[in-house]
Amino acid sequence: MTRNTVAGALVLLSIVCAHAQPGNVAASSGASPASNARQVRAADRALQKNVRRALAKTKGLEVINITVHARNGDVVLEGSVPEQSEIDLATRAAQGVPGVNSVKNALIIHIPQ
Repeated sequence: MTRNTVAGALVLLSIVCAHAQPGNVAASSGASPASNARQVRAADRALQKNVRRALAKTKGLEVINITVHARNGDVVLEGSVPEQSEIDLATRAAQGVPGVNSVKNALIIHIPQ
């Protein structure tokens, strides 16, 4: 083979190898979907904890029967409180927590007997 033929074959081989590389190099070097899902769940748990802490610090709010759920910044409050005013307090307290996008208040009034 001549020198030009070898050089042409090398150029062709390098072009083929370059096209065989994955198109999305950033995705292959990033976190795996499983670790990303773990990070999202951890962020949701941290937000739940922060909302619970804010509720516990709210004067006039009985938090023992309140459950907090968080998903991607959306918070749901469930459970029961003895008065309507506490439902309003819980909503305002949750809305004031950094990272909360929305609050769905599913609390009900339950007067202890």
